[in-house]
Amino acid sequence: MKKLSILNAAIFGLMMSTLVAFADDITFAVIGPMTGQLATIGDQFKQGAQAAADAINAAGGVNGSMIKLDIEDDQCDPKQAVSVANRVVADGVKFIDGHACSGSSIPASAVYAEAGALMMSPASSNPVLTDAAAKAGWPTIMRLYTRDDAQGAFIGPWIAKKFAGKNVVVLHDKSAYGQGVADAVRATMNAGGLKEVYYDGINAGEKDYSALVTKLKDLKADVVYFGGYHPEAGLILRQSAEQNLKFQLIMPDSIASPEFWQVAGPAGEGTMFVFPSDPQAKPEAKAAVEKIKAGGFVPEGFTLFSYATIQAFAEGIKRAGSDDPAKVAEALKNGTPISTVVGDVTFDEKGDLKNASYDINQWHDGKYAPIAQ
Repeated sequence: MKKLSILNAAIFGLMMSTLVAFADDITFAVIGPMTGQLATIGDQFKQGAQAAADAINAAGGVNGSMIKLDIEDDQCDPKQAVSVANRVVADGVKFIDGHACSGSSIPASAVYAEAGALMMSPASSNPVLTDAAAKAGWPTIMRLYTRDDAQGAFIGPWIAKKFAGKNVVVLHDKSAYGQGVADAVRATMNAGGLKEVYYDGINAGEKDYSALVTKLKDLKADVVYFGGYHPEAGLILRQSAEQNLKFQLIMPDSIASPEFWQVAGPAGEGTMFVFPSDPQAKPEAKAAVEKIKAGGFVPEGFTLFSYATIQAFAEGIKRAGSDDPAKVAEALKNGTPISTVVGDVTFDEKGDLKNASYDINQWHDGKYAPIAQ
């Protein structure tokens, strides 16, 4: 009788542990610059991911498990990104919505690959992220965003045609993101028949760009393409305006944030930038956009890409019937479109998005909107 009781207790314990395991939360880490100069991007990541988790949980979760988010701050600093990545995988987290800056994503990706975790960036655009992963045989490094070379192929020829015969300057902030996208644009612009009159890198974080402004005046710059972020862009424009210098500034996707106008002020008028075709305008995003706005947040910039990343994780786990990151990554790359707030997405073997499309946006009176091309 005692043996039977022990056996029954063991069976009961096994059943209970199985039920508990099935009901456990599933943790997705959300990693980006939650503090520092680029904290706006981190907030977009967080808001998008939380809205997605709330919607999925309200619909029953992922295979019965509720999504729990682990919000982490890397300040877009490579060393901190690696440190955070090591801590996250040590905690057993298998899915990472992040990082933001390519300079953080690229070194952190090695940590995730070694741990077998699935990292999907909703913002990092430097081709090295997925190219290096593919070369190393890392199947769990992906991005739900576009690549610099694709952005360069879009805007470079347009600049060459639109500003033929003008004095074009190409600048970057020496970061993996900034220099990567500037070089991609420069290459395709040159291939389109327009050669820049000046190419250089600036030091991010400086407050005085008067020497650069003087250089731009001497060059009689008509157009400046700057691969970098909004704090430096805004200061360069303001300080140029103070010296009565006006040029057409063209940027990549980093200035899709109201903070750009807060720094630049009226000097930002007319600034152009490239961004993937406005996800807020897509019918698939309507309910999510309304919900997020009702909470007092405007889902600009990378918000909906972070939302879509959480959706992709959930769909991949469902397709794979498992939370094994390698199996999830394989399921996401099987060619079947994944329904997200940014539209149906598919991934290639490298883990990159297929068939990306872009808008050219322009700032006017503190707001931006797509322009006719």
